[in-house]
Amino acid sequence: MCAARLDMAFPPFAKGGQGGFEPATRDHNGRNPPRSPFFKRGGWRRRGLALLAALACIHVRADDLPPLTHALTPIAQPYAAPALKLPDLDGRVHDLADLRGRVVVVNFWATWCPPCRREMPSLERLRQRLADKGLAVIAVDVGEDADTVFSFTGQLEPAPSFPLLLDRDSAAMQRWKVKGLPTTFVVDAQGRVVRRAVGGREFDHEALLGQLMEFLPGR
Repeated sequence: MCAARLDMAFPPFAKGGQGGFEPATRDHNGRNPPRSPFFKRGGWRRRGLALLAALACIHVRADDLPPLTHALTPIAQPYAAPALKLPDLDGRVHDLADLRGRVVVVNFWATWCPPCRREMPSLERLRQRLADKGLAVIAVDVGEDADTVFSFTGQLEPAPSFPLLLDRDSAAMQRWKVKGLPTTFVVDAQGRVVRRAVGGREFDHEALLGQLMEFLPGR
């Protein structure tokens, strides 16, 4: 799973804020200005290492990644799914509550995350196989804009036909208590979270399909 702390790699650049680059100039008394904490006590090195980790995460080759797995984690005590109401790439708002009575696979992801990118076509294949049995898929992109998501998904085969929703401020991710990407939840027909997966999955694998079938109303 790719969960690099990008906020540690890219510090804020607001005037006067910690982490801003400072020009190599002297003040009117000829003294060097105070150095930003970004450059003190290994700050540059720490952030440089974080940046390298982030770039390695983004550019890692597909054949260097572990295989996608085929298991979902049962929720010992199923709980009511948090609210999820977000716009898609065209600005149309989708509400998870409108899908009550169907089993819904809710996938939190981002285009910069390698396992997210790898598993996305299998989500569409899953939808194609089980849509007529009462299953729906929703993918929630975290922190990106419509153009970024559209340019990536346009390269996929098969291209996703399920809703691609935009969680630009990460509020939905926090409400669902997502700690890393990708994270996927299975919501049953009664609106309860019954399964979870952290990390990449091959969603149309027979073993995983079998775990979903038990919840489908039209199986």
